[in-house]
Amino acid sequence: MKIGFIGLGNMGGPMAANLAKAGHDVTGFDMADVSIDGVTMAQSGGAAATNADVVITMLPNGAILRAVAEEIIPAMSAGAALVDCSTVDVDSARAVAALSAEAGLHAVDAPVSGGIGGAAAGTLTFMAGGSPDAFAKAAPLFDIMGQKAVHCGDAGAGQAAKICNNMILGVTMIATCEAFALADKLGLDRQKMFDVVSTSSGYSWTMNAYCPAPGVGPQSPADNDYQPGFASELMLKDLRLSQQAAESADADTPMGQQATALYEQFVETENGHGSDFSAMLPRFEKRGRN
Repeated sequence: MKIGFIGLGNMGGPMAANLAKAGHDVTGFDMADVSIDGVTMAQSGGAAATNADVVITMLPNGAILRAVAEEIIPAMSAGAALVDCSTVDVDSARAVAALSAEAGLHAVDAPVSGGIGGAAAGTLTFMAGGSPDAFAKAAPLFDIMGQKAVHCGDAGAGQAAKICNNMILGVTMIATCEAFALADKLGLDRQKMFDVVSTSSGYSWTMNAYCPAPGVGPQSPADNDYQPGFASELMLKDLRLSQQAAESADADTPMGQQATALYEQFVETENGHGSDFSAMLPRFEKRGRN
């Protein structure tokens, strides 16, 4: 396929490189001066999108996505697909899908899970929203960039799935970190804590696959001084999106609200910016009961 790829940062760059390695003709654009193996760089988003079969975007937020969509949709040919892999608000995803439909384009909102490592290794998971035809057009590319793609429903469903998943992730990480900090103060060995919880009713992904305690469980960012696999500020972004969606949908999410407030405090006033989201554990270690 002829592919346009807009947004070639830590995630988009390796995703575009994997598509080029697979033999696709990839033209890219980024506001920064970047060079990606196998990718021809264009001077604008519109130029990258011209004559493309599929245009993929990986952008920071919904406002930028809307602006880019307004630029590139007029340059795209009817029948082409606009596949947005950013994590943005549901309303922006649906607005871009509506603009695409008016122009005779397919649209897929397909945020990803798997982080920078997954982008480089081609093992991302895609959560996709859009029509069955739109999903079918993008599916061969998902197979190259990732290991799994789930068609979650109509426009916006991919973003909804990502936001709900990461609300669970943020809440669960906080609970896991709190429990380790409590175990410490009760004199319970961390390894013994892991051995019990990881095989009983406290089992969770944050405990078993991404343990926030250094030296316990499989390798995780905690074993690398909390250098980010998934940065705290990105978790905060996703939690804020979850609460924006909850407000729009009139959904009661008290745990999501509290997790958002805690990560906001951690990132903005407690030097959590630039640390992995599991660095909540040393944060709780230092604190007593309020």
